[in-house]
Amino acid sequence: MKSQALFDQMAAAVKKDGASLVKMGGAVFQFIISDGGAAGKFTLDLKNGTGAACAGEDTKADCTITIADADMVAMAEGKLDGMQAFMGGKLKIKGNMMLAQKLSAILDATKK
Repeated sequence: MKSQALFDQMAAAVKKDGASLVKMGGAVFQFIISDGGAAGKFTLDLKNGTGAACAGEDTKADCTITIADADMVAMAEGKLDGMQAFMGGKLKIKGNMMLAQKLSAILDATKK
């Protein structure tokens, strides 16, 4: 799963700079990689304490994003626009859609 490296990067960023990411995110994000099987579930908690990032599912997530592995990587690399992915059916969102708009800024912040 190519997006695993991206999730590892997010987890490292939360460990390093969780407090500022929590201010930026203010929500629990659940990522489901549609073609990733059991390993394709990742939770990014940018709501509680100094944040947390872990494999697995959080049923109380504020925003759940379902996307294919290659599309997740393309979105993180800036090759696929989140809005275009959503409109084209490549990206599905459950929960608070407005929170999903924060994701590109959060993804950029985790790359640093």
